[in-house]
Amino acid sequence: MLLYVSAAFDALFALFSVFGILIVAGKVAAGYLIANERKVGYQLGLVMAFSPFVLRFLVGGFDGILGTGILSLMFEILLVALLLHEQSREHQRIWFS
Repeated sequence: MLLYVSAAFDALFALFSVFGILIVAGKVAAGYLIANERKVGYQLGLVMAFSPFVLRFLVGGFDGILGTGILSLMFEILLVALLLHEQSREHQRIWFS
């Protein structure tokens, strides 16, 4: 659910560039695939969850990672934490095909 919300906010507030469209499409696809219990969706979700941090690092170095709004940063960290949580990893290991 959080991937869908994140994609919606990215679509509303992000610039319409090639990278922006790819990130929104990737988050929507990851959310859909996770909802349908696909391992590739979980892996894509992890890539999409880490993508804001990687992109900010590439653009602004170490200062760019934390150079965002606090609410946006909290949601990004929450998404990563929920995907990497032990119960999430265990669930996808057992049930996802």
